[in-house]
Amino acid sequence: MIRIVFLSFLFLLTNVITVFAQEADRAQIEQVLNDFIEGTTYNYPEKILSGFLPGAPMYLHNRADTLLIYTVEEYAALYERRQRGSRNKRYSKILALDIVLNVAYAKLEVLVPSFDMRFYDLLLLKKIDDEWKIISKCTSAEPIAKTWDEMVPKPRKRVVMDQLNRPWSMAFFSETEALIAEKDGDLLKVNLEDGSRKAITGLPTDVARAIEIDTSVHRNGVFPGGAHGTIQAYNAGWFQVLLDPAFSENQFIYLSYAAENKEKASTTKVIRGRLVDHQLMEIETLFVAAPYSHGLFHYGGGMTFGPDGKLYITVGERNLYEHNNPALPLSQDVSDKRGKVFRINPDGSIPTDNPDFGENAIPGLYATGIRAAQGLTVNPMDGKIWFSEHGTIQGDELNILQSGANYGWPNVTSGKYRSRGYDPVKVPGTEFTDPVYFWSHTVAPTGLCFYTGNDFPLWKGNLLVPGLSKGSLWRMVIEDDQVVSAEELFINDRVRLRKVAQSPRGKIYLLTDEVNGKLITLESKE
Repeated sequence: MIRIVFLSFLFLLTNVITVFAQEADRAQIEQVLNDFIEGTTYNYPEKILSGFLPGAPMYLHNRADTLLIYTVEEYAALYERRQRGSRNKRYSKILALDIVLNVAYAKLEVLVPSFDMRFYDLLLLKKIDDEWKIISKCTSAEPIAKTWDEMVPKPRKRVVMDQLNRPWSMAFFSETEALIAEKDGDLLKVNLEDGSRKAITGLPTDVARAIEIDTSVHRNGVFPGGAHGTIQAYNAGWFQVLLDPAFSENQFIYLSYAAENKEKASTTKVIRGRLVDHQLMEIETLFVAAPYSHGLFHYGGGMTFGPDGKLYITVGERNLYEHNNPALPLSQDVSDKRGKVFRINPDGSIPTDNPDFGENAIPGLYATGIRAAQGLTVNPMDGKIWFSEHGTIQGDELNILQSGANYGWPNVTSGKYRSRGYDPVKVPGTEFTDPVYFWSHTVAPTGLCFYTGNDFPLWKGNLLVPGLSKGSLWRMVIEDDQVVSAEELFINDRVRLRKVAQSPRGKIYLLTDEVNGKLITLESKE
């Protein structure tokens, strides 16, 4: 009997010790998991690293259905770029924990509303030298089910930076650093977190600057008429800034601008140079849209790199009034660089597969019939290039760039002419390409962008188009190269907009065309 009681007591004691040991293990594992959650939520990479075995693999979710593998050190480094202690919009909790001797399995749920996704982290842990460590992580994901009202985007503006001098374009080095080209100011390297900025030195000195004139004064029709004594500013300065697709290896940046000569005539010019710290060096001239002419308007200056690695450039017609054209309109004359789209190699040479416009055509010519196109952007879904076009009295358009196409100006337009009775000569046999979309009122569309981010899931694949006239911002739904719906945003909060840009991680930025220009980001209301 005594032996039976003793064995029962020993069995009970063993169970108690086992339970206490399991509870101690559970508490230690939960601490490891909570450190991981805190590290990813508040940007503490050391807390992420503390719970993992060094070098532990992490198999992350990839929408492309391929294997995306990080070490824990590589994963933790992602959080070093963010502000320590600031909260990320992710909400994590432990769903399950199963301990088997010296190994354990844990399941976490991570909600990321800005991605519209629910992630599941499956973690494998092992007890090593009396210390629990995560030895691997595998992640899966699914969309978060939402009601229709919850899914409808509710964007709001937040000013990131002001005191910019009519900003024209921007190019991102990273999520926190970018270049901003000010039309009436400098080329700036800016920090998007603290708002600091520094001007790039070494830029060309032949940049033409905007002026103010008495619009009642006519100079053979170069300037528009207006009420006596009114003052109007004219366009010039720095335009598009681009990073070379291989910038991390060659440090090349590309810049278009209004360049002037000794006679104060001007034209569109494109250069490239190596950016070393805050200085542009080894500058090369890639393209000059000669001849130089008077009148600070309709330069074009839009640029983008296509999927083919070629540089595409827009050049405006440079006429404010249609009757200033020669008998054969400039935009239709293949021997003249004005009113065209060009395609060149990154070093300025001419691709051998450019379209053939005939014996007298200027080198690099890709498309004709352009009036005042500024915005160029690539649709990442199919690689096609879209561009915005300014009309005169109405006539603003969206077009898809096609090799050898003639977009019609000034022979055909969806708007009206400034010069009454103007009747341009048409080259026999010419075929014109219709716009994909045009507005029935003046929008003055500028630097457009296809949206691929996660803050506004219902906008994915949409084309965002800013406008100078009345400060419009448009969201265009595209299907089969057609605009199937158009929504104007912020109709009660208008400001002249020059550019929509998307950061590497998909944040939307707007540049306002003002003397006190602003950099604005769009955020989703919660």
